[in-house]
Amino acid sequence: KWAEAGGLVKFDFLGLKTLTVIDRALKLIRRDGRDVGPEWDTLDDKETYELMASGQTLGVFQLEGQGMRDTLRKVRPHNLEDVIAIISLYRPGPMDNIPVYVAGKEDPKNVHYQHPDLEPILEATYGVPVYQEQVMRMAQEIAGYSLGEADLLRRAMGKKKVEEMVAQRARFLDGAQKLKGIEAPLANEIFDTMEKFAGYGFNKSHAAAYALIGYQTAYLKRHFPVEFLAASMSLDLQNTDKLAAFVQECRRLEIEIIQPDVNRSTADFDVDNGALVYALGALKGVGLEAMRQLEAERAVRGPFKSLHDFAERVDPKSVNKKCFEQLSRAGAFDSIEPNRATCLASAHLLSAMAVSAAEDRAGGQGGLFGDAEPAVKATLQEVSSWNGQQILDEEFAAVGFYLSGHPLDDVLDSLEEGRITLSNEIADVAVDGRPLELIGVVRRRVEKPARNGGKFAFLTLSDPTGEVELMVMPEVLDNFRDLMSPASSICVMVNVRRQEEEIRLSVKHVKPIEKARIGKKAKALVVRLSRGANFDELAAVAERLINAPGADRGEIFLELPLVDGRVVSMKLPAVYATGLEALRALKMASGVSRVDTLAA
Repeated sequence: KWAEAGGLVKFDFLGLKTLTVIDRALKLIRRDGRDVGPEWDTLDDKETYELMASGQTLGVFQLEGQGMRDTLRKVRPHNLEDVIAIISLYRPGPMDNIPVYVAGKEDPKNVHYQHPDLEPILEATYGVPVYQEQVMRMAQEIAGYSLGEADLLRRAMGKKKVEEMVAQRARFLDGAQKLKGIEAPLANEIFDTMEKFAGYGFNKSHAAAYALIGYQTAYLKRHFPVEFLAASMSLDLQNTDKLAAFVQECRRLEIEIIQPDVNRSTADFDVDNGALVYALGALKGVGLEAMRQLEAERAVRGPFKSLHDFAERVDPKSVNKKCFEQLSRAGAFDSIEPNRATCLASAHLLSAMAVSAAEDRAGGQGGLFGDAEPAVKATLQEVSSWNGQQILDEEFAAVGFYLSGHPLDDVLDSLEEGRITLSNEIADVAVDGRPLELIGVVRRRVEKPARNGGKFAFLTLSDPTGEVELMVMPEVLDNFRDLMSPASSICVMVNVRRQEEEIRLSVKHVKPIEKARIGKKAKALVVRLSRGANFDELAAVAERLINAPGADRGEIFLELPLVDGRVVSMKLPAVYATGLEALRALKMASGVSRVDTLAA
């Protein structure tokens, strides 16, 4: 404030990554010879406003928070003016009048003006002061303020200067009496209304700029969702939580996600024939620049033919042992070596081979065309392929969340309707004070010191439909800490505290998922095997399941994929346990790629 008093002018320069998202999305769209269409400029696309009204606005500028989504569903915008108002209303102060705004929008009979002369000023916002410009015009119309005086009033209200506000109130009451004959009680009421909203309200020009960007991002999401999500994810390349949310949104929109692949993926997120190509540079511990070099090498000399070919061609200064390991865990070598376990076990050998090949190139021993055999050619370390659970666990370590599947996918079919709540259902079913039962895998637990001693925690729980953050109070954390370790599958009972703009969930009780009564009994299990399946280990697991206790019993079918694409299916000759513990045992068996539950 002292700099301002000294005559200096403050400028705020707002840098928005959203502008880069829009630019990148437009380039992806136009790369294929398409364009956005005339509604992009006319701002009157009906489907875009329908998207906003649905509240499905993840990634849409200024409109993606849970409270804002609820507001969108209530207001149901149908033009840009509505969006400008929503952005301005969803702030402390104006937020209190959202129900009044909605009621006025739905029925003109619900609109009320404190004085008839305020109607032209507040008509567009159904009698609710929303913008600072409206407050200034109210002062002009009711109390005869000049434009300069009205701006000083706005500033005084915004900065809450007590002495200046006392003087301004006296000025307003005097002006209202002289200009309109308004007595003190009503004049005070109007002034109080102005003061409440001017303190927190947006300048309309500011909100209009935000609304325009909000419209553009909503338009792109509605009409070009793959390009928009790829562009959004590229700006959150290292933000695992945001990437996980965007991946869930892709699944909701039924967008195909191409898994990380050294022969198909690019360093950044991309689009290929309507599918989203997951970025190699988004994997943990590989580095964006290293993946750009890999991409450039592939563009010049073609796809990688084998792990040896890959090791010979990459720069070991960028693609080191850690990088080999993470690419192996993520399945990025699947197109040249489908056994991920072999890739990971051989990472140190491949890294040494890459160093040797680089030294040969530096010493001029690479042959005239760079295709001579390297001095060292590693023999891959053959190991048994991972089962389905191991594949997901290793993928999780490289990606930061479950990408190709989820450990609890097999539980979904057995959920009892109305009993277990999935993460994508919480916003629709949460009621203040009514507990919910959730299931999930613990992705992260962050403990913090509690005010009164001990520790509390924030728990991130992942299920096949998304993730949810839970609060764990000290007593609950002490009682169930061991069950809430990362990678544990649990069933939790949570208390719900729902206010207008947010939902807060706190853990009440925790138990292992094996002890949860999930619901329908499985009548059969279908076990899909991978090539190189270990039949001895699978037979031992099946033998245990014959004698395992439990009421859930049924048949087990094996599916074995052949080289030519056909699948051999066979039924095992006994009745087996088919509950959650059986599912877990089968998924952990070597050579099992997935297990499906059949309810009938």
